[in-house]
Amino acid sequence: MSLKPDNSQLSEPKIRSFRARTETQIGGNFSGDTFLPMLGETISAEAVSLLKHTLAGNTERAYRSDLAHFRAWGGTIPASASTVCAYIGDHAGTLAVSTIIRRVLTLSKAHDVAVLPNPCRTEVVKATIRGLKRKHGTAQRRAKPLLREDLFLLLDKMGSSIRDRRDRALILLGFAGGFRRSELVSLEVGDIEVERRGLVVTLRRSKTDQQAEGRRVGIPYGRTCYCPVEAIETWLEAGKIETGPLFRPITRHGHVSHAQLSGEAVSNLLRERLSAAGINANGYSGHSLRAGFATSAAQAGVSTLKIRAQTGHVSDQMLNRYVRDGELFVGNAVEALL
Repeated sequence: MSLKPDNSQLSEPKIRSFRARTETQIGGNFSGDTFLPMLGETISAEAVSLLKHTLAGNTERAYRSDLAHFRAWGGTIPASASTVCAYIGDHAGTLAVSTIIRRVLTLSKAHDVAVLPNPCRTEVVKATIRGLKRKHGTAQRRAKPLLREDLFLLLDKMGSSIRDRRDRALILLGFAGGFRRSELVSLEVGDIEVERRGLVVTLRRSKTDQQAEGRRVGIPYGRTCYCPVEAIETWLEAGKIETGPLFRPITRHGHVSHAQLSGEAVSNLLRERLSAAGINANGYSGHSLRAGFATSAAQAGVSTLKIRAQTGHVSDQMLNRYVRDGELFVGNAVEALL
């Protein structure tokens, strides 16, 4: 039988006080508004503006979703260690281990933001997470990489319609830059610059760049007909796009919208293109472009340092899962035996 949320270590008045404060401060999200009630009325308008830009939109939405899931289960903030352990136990085996751990980290953040005792830092919660990892494993469900050979096959099946040109540009740029789908759809025309050697793409913000320091990525001219630079230029000309979002929805009548393409649309169009090329689309998503670049580069013998320079991975640890897949058959010991 599942443990129910237990805040018995607090007196009833304190529970009401804490709950009122946290519901006001957190309210299901972690925007800069979260911090404002703690600062009184002495904060300047400029400081308020800066606090409102604390988190990237995708990160804030993920936090909001995690808190909503915890509350729907019956949890409250503040939570006790026993409540967090019960939450972990109730979802072990049904949710991915990585998802449960991420949600516990969100709960931890929620308590820290509200300056509350943090149950997620207790030894009993840490031990429960260790047990979760040992019993259910930590292998993540990963997007299937779109490898170089399948990329070419997919592109060869495309025509010259406005939609074909957009999809060709998006897929080639996503692959060549090793971009996340969120990075692709957030690009604007002003973020790309054509120079003698190719494109320079400026990522204003990304998953691992919460401070919005920005990162510049070089996309060289291709040596084959699968040139990402040429594909981008062709798409911009065909779509008559001079400013605003780089990749946009297209109506069934061929009208190019002024809006930004969604991340889900990237996954959908990639699966559609794979199916049209006769490739089973199961397991592929928008992240397959990034995974495919890293894996294909590893297969081609590119160093992890060079791959990271393109993808922006912050460590070899995150990149190595792609490199290992790419090198499964490189110098394989079986070749010397059979």
